[in-house]
Amino acid sequence: MGMFSPAPRLVAVLGPTNTGKTHLAIERMLGHKSGMIGFPLRLLARENYDRIVKLRGARTVALITGEEKIVPPNPSYFVCTVESMPLDRSVDFLAVDEIQLCADPERGHVFTARLLHARGSAETMFLGADTIKPLMRRLVPEFEHISRPRFSTLVYTGHKKVTRLPRRSAVVAFAVADVFSLAELIRRQRGGTAVVLGALSPRARNAQVGMFQAGEVDYLVATDAIGMGLNMDLDHVAFARTAKFDGRGPRRLTAAELAQIAGRAGRHMSDGTFGTTAEQGPLDPEIIEAVETHRFDPLTRLNWRNLRLRFESIDALLKSLDQRPSLPGLVQARTADDHRALQALARSRAVAELANNRAAVRLLWEVCQIPDFRKVMTDTHTRLLAHIFTRLAGPEEQLPTEWIAGQIRNLDRADGDIDTLMARIAHIRTWTYITHRSDWVRDATCWQEQTRGIEDRLSDALHDRITQRFVDRRAAFLVRRLASDDELIASVSAAGEVRVEGAYVGRLDGLRFVPDAIDGIEMRMVNAAANRVLRSEIGVRARGLAADADPAFAIDATGQLRWRGGVVGRLVPGERMLTPRVEAVAGDFVEGEAREKVRQRLAGFARAEIERRLAPLSTLLDLPLSGIARGLAFQLADALGTLPASTVSREIAGLDRVNRAAMSRLGVRFGTETIYVEPLLHADAVRFRGLLWAVRHGQGVPALPGARRLARAIKADSSVPASFYAAIGYFVAGGLALRADRLERLARRARQLSRAGPFAADHRLAAIAGIEGDALRRWLMALGYRAVIDGGMETFVLRPRRRGDSARREVPRPQREGHPFAKLRELKLA
Repeated sequence: MGMFSPAPRLVAVLGPTNTGKTHLAIERMLGHKSGMIGFPLRLLARENYDRIVKLRGARTVALITGEEKIVPPNPSYFVCTVESMPLDRSVDFLAVDEIQLCADPERGHVFTARLLHARGSAETMFLGADTIKPLMRRLVPEFEHISRPRFSTLVYTGHKKVTRLPRRSAVVAFAVADVFSLAELIRRQRGGTAVVLGALSPRARNAQVGMFQAGEVDYLVATDAIGMGLNMDLDHVAFARTAKFDGRGPRRLTAAELAQIAGRAGRHMSDGTFGTTAEQGPLDPEIIEAVETHRFDPLTRLNWRNLRLRFESIDALLKSLDQRPSLPGLVQARTADDHRALQALARSRAVAELANNRAAVRLLWEVCQIPDFRKVMTDTHTRLLAHIFTRLAGPEEQLPTEWIAGQIRNLDRADGDIDTLMARIAHIRTWTYITHRSDWVRDATCWQEQTRGIEDRLSDALHDRITQRFVDRRAAFLVRRLASDDELIASVSAAGEVRVEGAYVGRLDGLRFVPDAIDGIEMRMVNAAANRVLRSEIGVRARGLAADADPAFAIDATGQLRWRGGVVGRLVPGERMLTPRVEAVAGDFVEGEAREKVRQRLAGFARAEIERRLAPLSTLLDLPLSGIARGLAFQLADALGTLPASTVSREIAGLDRVNRAAMSRLGVRFGTETIYVEPLLHADAVRFRGLLWAVRHGQGVPALPGARRLARAIKADSSVPASFYAAIGYFVAGGLALRADRLERLARRARQLSRAGPFAADHRLAAIAGIEGDALRRWLMALGYRAVIDGGMETFVLRPRRRGDSARREVPRPQREGHPFAKLRELKLA
């Protein structure tokens, strides 16, 4: 009896996502002695290659993609991207996944070619959506069709705000800017999100998905890149947009395309949900029903491109690419990247001169198929292709090693932002593709290892950048713990760090809990957990503060009272500058009697500290002075140590020798212009006096220069009240403030010079006052001198008294009440 071989089996396994089609195809392939399967994505090919290696061993399986080739000596099975399938090899079994991509505007012609021409000797299987079934029956009627029902159901749940989306949700947008803005929002509100873009390398994409799968984050923001090749534990898919730019213009996604993405929710037997979010309104009822029931309009046309290319010339090749299909249901494919590259290079005279024979034209076509992974086909990519072709078509017929090294070396940098790293990864993937042409480069294996290593380093850096920008790991951890039913554990370290479940949530500053701003956290719940340990800890601290000694306290430059570094109170206005009140700064856990004890302890310290830092005033008030002298001492203390002599001229005149001597021994100086306490003119005392003025007036402390500059004249700020300069011991005229002792030296020297007649404002006088030029001139006029021209030179003489002037010209009464620096009508005060 004659033996005959059975006819090859042609099978189409069609159905929605999550129906086990890929698992069935791999199982069928491994049942044959040899096989080949094509996937739409490199990462899918790699994932399934790894799965088959575990089952059959690395020696039996080859991986072939545009950028990666792992081919053992005699492999039985080939796992490939659809474009890279080595169809010149005969295999028993052949399969293509996602065959409905025959309708894709960019790559559809490749899938259509596989549908029409790729066959296994024993069995051929195409996997995909039901939408291609009518056209497949028309074009390949001998196919046996098997429908696969979805293991789980999909249910529409309507529109939800981004901040209200359930855990294990994916948010889908189509523009990178939208993806990033949504990811930022989720980071702020929920602690973080993984991000998946089509422009990510497979390694970076897998790292982001791995973070989601491991539960480090509960949300994922993605483009339609999640529609294929990513199997995740997703419960809900929310569309932030339902329109995309398809290379020509914006268009709305079809119900089948929405279902492909929504189908990521619910895996195996777990049901999933889908809906809308952000600014996207609710879906139309017809679309909802189609997605939930998996019933979509069938495809009406598949993209086709002529495979019988002519290489006699560039023009012949272009004409053959433009050939139209003859079968109904097929349409000429949109001009693909390789076709556009050929059109661009055909306009180059250098390229046209070299592509003058069949072999050169075929080589040019192979060069045009070098992918631009940035998907923009810029002039830069076209120039790269032209350079590669002219080198390969030249005498050496290979790419120069030094040139390749320079190109690759420029990409081996892990610095830069997300966009920069994605651009570098796209470039290095192009070079990975080029170096897999062993006939184009010397030592191809070495170059492949280098480019893959660079891609891995860039991918790791990109994953880190995305994670740093869009994930707050601490907040994400707390979000998960808050969502559980377990009681949260809180603790306070010796340094005052407050932790909940080991995560830092704030610190104790004195007697207050200062929470750390944590994006995406309901702080009320964190505070509730922290409060259980804070109440007892703050109580212990309050008792310790009340019993502590003065060295543990301090008054800082802003008037805050600190205890062991933490803020526990502040100075607030009292009846006088010298006697501010104290207000405790404590949290809700310090109440009633405990709070009053804290306040009293702080008030006691503040009094002692003011007495210490302004000790001469305290000592002055304690002197056994007589009536007039005692009144003068109180005025001096109230003014923090400096008074214009004009305001207390009668008191000074009434001082007896004994009281004057007693005050002088404490450093009180009686000048013709001022009365001041000399020890309180040093920089530290001046700053502290300024602080007490600011507290009394409820203002911030005006800025003052350094200690060395304070000893001389300082620029007066016109926006600062005059009373401030009075409080710190300075007089103002002509925009400059002079310290009291400097003013007295200037006045004394001017009087000495005037006794001999007109005098010049020379450098010696300037050195005494610490001022010169116009400022010195103004100060002399403020002291009662007028300028006269003597022999062509400006000199100064004391103004003659007029009727009604005071007996001492230099020290008149104040011009207006409450102005401590008012002296003369000519004295302009700040």
